[in-house]
Amino acid sequence: MSAGKDPLRVAIIGTGRRADYYHGPLLRLLSDEVELVSIWGRSNDSAKKLGNSLNVPWYTNLDKLIKETKPIIGIVCVGGGPPLHRANGPIGIMAVEHGLHVLLETPIAHKLSDADEIIRIADKKGLKIEVAEQFYRRPLEQIKLKLIATGLFGRIYSSFNDFEGHDYHGVSVMRSYFGFDTKPIKVTGFVRDYDLGDQCAQAFLSNEISKYGTRTETQEHGIIEFSDGKLGIHHWSNVSYNSPIRWWRSSRFLGEKGMGISIKNGDVKEEILTLLTSSGESLRPITIKRYLERLDGGGLQSIVAYTGDSEYPIVKWENPFRSKKPGHGLPLDDDAIGVASCIMSLVEAVRNNKEPEYGPHQARLDQEITIAIRQSSLQGGKPITLPFDPQAQTV
Repeated sequence: MSAGKDPLRVAIIGTGRRADYYHGPLLRLLSDEVELVSIWGRSNDSAKKLGNSLNVPWYTNLDKLIKETKPIIGIVCVGGGPPLHRANGPIGIMAVEHGLHVLLETPIAHKLSDADEIIRIADKKGLKIEVAEQFYRRPLEQIKLKLIATGLFGRIYSSFNDFEGHDYHGVSVMRSYFGFDTKPIKVTGFVRDYDLGDQCAQAFLSNEISKYGTRTETQEHGIIEFSDGKLGIHHWSNVSYNSPIRWWRSSRFLGEKGMGISIKNGDVKEEILTLLTSSGESLRPITIKRYLERLDGGGLQSIVAYTGDSEYPIVKWENPFRSKKPGHGLPLDDDAIGVASCIMSLVEAVRNNKEPEYGPHQARLDQEITIAIRQSSLQGGKPITLPFDPQAQTV
């Protein structure tokens, strides 16, 4: 934190589960930068439960919360899963109408028209908006983006989300390899439901799904065309997070001079990044190494890519939350580093009056592509030209 600057006061707006296990603890860990001062919930019970868990005052009246606890940032985190997650838009609108800079949980809004209203009000009031899209901010994605930025891979021609993340999360990873300024122009999608057998009731990492006998799988497949001829591919299955029947998790990019692929099976993830030897006759692997506080463990300090290239022999990503003093690193896993980076993006935007790294327009576009895949499928795979009707909803 800059010398002489007090932590920014933060309220959590909503009582979604991530507020308790992610945002609250992260705000405490980032106490030099932010201070959690209050909780708002739609019901007395949920607001009281979260307020007591995080040991801060709780409210169901946002005007009273702002008057008594004086936050300048609101983290909008409502209950997850349909139809509750559809409150993201209306609650986000309420937060900016009350003059708060906001970090919005994903998606930015269920309706594109709600996303547009959030952006319109924030622009009018001079407020900053960031969205908690952490997938491309994870350390292994960040080192790949740094490698791409050197030009070692040349132009990236095609990019794949192959079950790396659902909906807007997977779309954001796919788009990040091109650069978020690359403009999508057309989406073709197919969504299909398939019955799964009784064994799928024994869901991996999910007790809730075992209540159901047989289960329906929804597969989503999308092709996204970009204005410069690049092509994005999106694949997802709704059982990928909690059943070993769909164990594959991967993202890929194919470049002018090489390629990269992530392969994940359970908690084992491998990054395979390759260029060519000088003769062009064989691949030249890039070695990725994680550096921790100690040889036997501790917090992540950096990720280093050893490329074998004479101009860029070493490319390094440093964890912004790494230990500056031995033994004092923040105990964050890769996903928490991504979420903490979302929080700090908004903090720095507010402090320095600049735009957040990702922001509402990128979040809206990732949601628009997600909706377009489903709209295309409803029309028998007819391509959807972007932009399209902002009143459209997910289906």
